[in-house]
Order: sequence, then structure tokens, then C-alpha cells
Amino acid sequence: MDDTTVEALGKLSSALETTERARGHLHSFHQLTGKADFELDEAVALFRKAGHDATADRIQQDLIGRNVIPGHWTFQILEEYDDTYWSFFRTVESAARDELADGRRHLYESALKERRRTHGKPGHEAR
Repeated sequence: MDDTTVEALGKLSSALETTERARGHLHSFHQLTGKADFELDEAVALFRKAGHDATADRIQQDLIGRNVIPGHWTFQILEEYDDTYWSFFRTVESAARDELADGRRHLYESALKERRRTHGKPGHEAR
């Protein structure tokens, strides 16, 4: 396989890895937003205990359970990202590898490992 194809597949793979990181941030966003929503329950209880019912009511009625964007909680954003972008990205990347590299992954890194390892040395085995 020519070097330019290896490089192109490597860039595609790198872009997929970046997308995987972005997806992980969406999971963090989802979990942190959910945690904050549950923490609001404690704030409401403390405001009520302190006699600030109007503040507690506003938080409970207007903020707890609120959509983060119109019509969506964070899990819906994550699901739509998965269904419309992330899964399609993975399909395209896999198809390119199947077509051009017999499905092999990390061709550049494999060649790099072969060049950098010390042949015959424990801990430097090819596989």
C-alpha cells in the first residue's frame, strides 16, 4: 500500500478518535447536568427549611427537569449524536479500512512500532 493511502487512513482514524473524545465529553455533559439537576433538590429543601418558599418554588417549577435545549434533555442529545453522526462516522471509517486495507487498523502506528521496537528484547515483541 502506498504511503499516501496509509497517511489518509491514519488521518481518518485520528478524526474518528477525536470524535470518540467528543462523544465522551457529551457523556460527561450528560452526567454532570443530571448531577446538577439532582443537587437542586437539596437546594430546594434547604431554601424551604430557611423559609424561602418563593425561591424554592421557582427552582422546583422552572429549573428542575428543564430541557437543556428546546425539547431535549441531555440523554436525547447524546442519542441523536450517536444515531446521526457518530455511528455513521464509524461506518465510513470502517468501510474505508475494509476497502483499502483489508480491515486492518492503525497501519501507521504498526509501522512505527516495527521501526521503534528493539527486536528480540522482552517487552518489545511485535504481537
